Amino acid sequence: MKKFYSLVYLFVATFVFAQINYTVSPNPFNETDAVTLTVPGDQIDETAWGVSNNAVYIWSWSFDTNYQNSQDCPTNGSWNSSNELNKLNYNSGTDTYSVTFTPTAFYGRTGIGRFGFLLKDKTGAHQTSPDIFVNVGILNLNLTNPAANSLTTVPVGNSVNITATTNVATIFQLKANGTVVNSTSTPAQSYSYSYTVTQDANMELIATDASSNSKNATFMLQVPRNVVSEAIPGWIRQGINYNPTDQTKVGLALYAPHKNFVHVIGSFNSWAVNDTYLMKRDTANPDLYWIELSGLTPQQLYTFQYRTNDMKIVADPFSPQILSSYDDQWISNSTYPNLPAFPVGQNFEVSIFKTGQTPYSWQVTNFQRPAKENLVVYELLLRDFTQEKNWQSLINKISYLKNLNINAVELLPIMEFEGNLSWGYNTSFHYALDKAYGTPEKFKEFVDLCHQNGIAVILDVAFNHATGRSPLARLWNIDPDGDGYGDIAANNPYFNQVPKHSYNVFNDFNHTSPSTQYYVERSLQQWLTEYHIDGFRWDLTKGFTQSCSENDEACTNAYQQDRVDIMKNYADKQWAIDPNSYMIFEHLGTDAEEQQWANYRIAEGKGVMLWNKQTEPYNQNTMGYKENSNYDRMNHSLHGFTNMHAVGYGESHDEERLMFKNLAYGAVNGAYNVTNLNTALERMKTFGATFFTIPGPKMIWQFGELGYEFSINRCADGTISNGCRTDEKPVAFALGYDTNANRKSVYDAWAKIINIRNTYPVFKSKTYTVESNNLTNDPEGLITRIYVYDSSIAGVKNIVVLTNYTTTAQNVVPYFPYTGQWQNLMDNSVLTIASTTAPVTLQPGEFRIFGNYAGALSTSDVNAAHKLSLQIADNPVKNGVAKLIYHKAKNGEIVIFDMSGKKVDSIQLNTENGTYELKVNYPPGTYLVHLWSETGTAIQKMIIQ
Repeated sequence: MKKFYSLVYLFVATFVFAQINYTVSPNPFNETDAVTLTVPGDQIDETAWGVSNNAVYIWSWSFDTNYQNSQDCPTNGSWNSSNELNKLNYNSGTDTYSVTFTPTAFYGRTGIGRFGFLLKDKTGAHQTSPDIFVNVGILNLNLTNPAANSLTTVPVGNSVNITATTNVATIFQLKANGTVVNSTSTPAQSYSYSYTVTQDANMELIATDASSNSKNATFMLQVPRNVVSEAIPGWIRQGINYNPTDQTKVGLALYAPHKNFVHVIGSFNSWAVNDTYLMKRDTANPDLYWIELSGLTPQQLYTFQYRTNDMKIVADPFSPQILSSYDDQWISNSTYPNLPAFPVGQNFEVSIFKTGQTPYSWQVTNFQRPAKENLVVYELLLRDFTQEKNWQSLINKISYLKNLNINAVELLPIMEFEGNLSWGYNTSFHYALDKAYGTPEKFKEFVDLCHQNGIAVILDVAFNHATGRSPLARLWNIDPDGDGYGDIAANNPYFNQVPKHSYNVFNDFNHTSPSTQYYVERSLQQWLTEYHIDGFRWDLTKGFTQSCSENDEACTNAYQQDRVDIMKNYADKQWAIDPNSYMIFEHLGTDAEEQQWANYRIAEGKGVMLWNKQTEPYNQNTMGYKENSNYDRMNHSLHGFTNMHAVGYGESHDEERLMFKNLAYGAVNGAYNVTNLNTALERMKTFGATFFTIPGPKMIWQFGELGYEFSINRCADGTISNGCRTDEKPVAFALGYDTNANRKSVYDAWAKIINIRNTYPVFKSKTYTVESNNLTNDPEGLITRIYVYDSSIAGVKNIVVLTNYTTTAQNVVPYFPYTGQWQNLMDNSVLTIASTTAPVTLQPGEFRIFGNYAGALSTSDVNAAHKLSLQIADNPVKNGVAKLIYHKAKNGEIVIFDMSGKKVDSIQLNTENGTYELKVNYPPGTYLVHLWSETGTAIQKMIIQ
């Protein structure tokens, strides 16, 4: 099966499970002949594919004359955006699709023995299956027994009947380990020979015609091994293990059910299959193979792979780092100095180890992580954050992050992924640090420096799936063409053959499998302990269910109890390793399901955080449109979360950039034009005011603080296409955005607002109200009021945020909770508020952040601002009970009015301080709640839904 190197995060492919009809003309042909591949039009369901303008593409690859060494066609493009050069011609007269090419030119190589192909639409949403293979050459050799590239196990002394046919008469020659063991003297079109097995043998059959054209086919014969059963030493577990007392020893262990034996091949044995390096079986777990290597030289780098009896050759799944035959050649010395060379003659990935290494000297060993409720997370893709794209360049930007006042960095996946330019979600080795960004030491230095600056480091991790390069996939796959890659086999202990959810990508992990759970747990442990990571953002947690199918999106999106249990189990595992580490799920599912995790073990100070996407409503506000602009669900209580475990965001790596849409689609009202760059930038400051001031964890996407406006779908040539979603994007620093005064002013405003949030303890309060786009009081919509309060703290205990997202000046009624002196926290000016409902004039896109003034006040101001207070918890009111929290209300009375001024209720209070549970039986709408007392008057707005 062809292997794909697509870097796209998510795609869903539709397969046609019958091989299509096709013709190749001429046939047979040589690699230098022009050939035409033709497919009847009835083989493509254009309607099901949604194909317009007959846009069908060939995705192709070629092999050498041994039908090995597979290479992609250079003009394939990317899986989700085929190159137009590979578009088939549609012949309307014959209703056929065709493409004409010369193999050597089309594939950019010579010595081609076979090519494979499938047909697809441009984006890869639909494709034909299975793969089709076409032999190249006037002479064709067909090995009928054993199969070409196959492995056959035969005891010593037994015979194997080797048979083959050709399309023209040839002379046949059979070699074993390079030595001729049989040949024919008379040309014939068939061959048969009985070969007696004496040892492992690399077999080659060569056919030569009268014109000296030749073709060969290879296969392997292998004798069985007697595997020793012995208990695994206590210091060895799955993966690479260093002996705790002897630097000349390393223990290796591989979990390999359904394998008869396993050899270790590597630089220590010249990559030869040597029974000295035949792994033993553990007596307690016969599926666990292990070996102790001794006589090693400390500080010397060793490379190795595992070779199983069925010729699967893989790196160790628990490699802290691997060398790649595909990617390493493109990594610069400046990014990874003295990168070890990939071993000559080997393929795929290899593992490395070195005994006697000097451990990294951590400067911070007791980092105090910010409370999860107070997190301000900066989501970052290193590939697009700096021009150099490495850890050192990110280290150089630490002051940029520090001065923004964020307290956490969340990195898109840095685990070993396919290719070097990727978002990272195409992970192949979850345990290994990818070398594309630099060395392990440099990454540790970055983490250490973050901790020195009070910044936590969170890793995005994609445990939903793994790519075809993963050894967990390749050890148990269906590989008909012998290239090492293929579909998941039925006996694979880690993956589902058929995906169990509708968002499948690559190979779908079976998270009910103990093997998978162990792999995930060990990977978590590696990052938490070896690299001192502070937590994880778990990607695509909807994919962890085993109860749905790849075609049932409704099932995947609905509550799934098995998924709830699986993720709780993983939470237990992660917290057992590091009790205070962060867990963040990208679930975006039902409140009922997310509550199970958000409220899990909260009595112990735990609980999972959930991504809370508010991109559309925030962007409607920044663009100036009132439709769908309500972002009240920034409030954690509206999700049913006991604590503030909803990670609110307006932008993420997955969402279109706010500024792109501001500039492309922003509202225009006379001279006020949101599509104007500087106008849109000013509105991004207001976004910050309505975002960071809401209590609870927050996340921003890189360069949002500079008004970054390049579309998520921008292509390298500047065009915009869905197929370019994961392509590289321009780096803001290289464009001078950080030194542009207008863009830098957004950064400064956000830094100021975050500093205000960090300075005043009231922002940690769970009592807050978010009112956005309330059309009852603000017919224009797009007016936001945010109230945060905690009467139990000293100093600033009340926050009032007012914003005007309309395109005209507005007189906004603030509904201050009480009169007195209030401070504008952005410029520290102090206002005396005589009426809580006196309007505040805000220009379009303008905001105010007020806190009750905590400076030196008059006696009357102290009475007003520091004694009397009224708050309404869980506002808007939904459950029929409003909790009215009051303080210093001597002889107090609560009086409720509707918006017409009609009195609807009154309550005499019996205490000066307390909470009154008001049973609400009023019609839905907005009401003014007045608190009258000897110490003054306070007013709050109450919304009943």
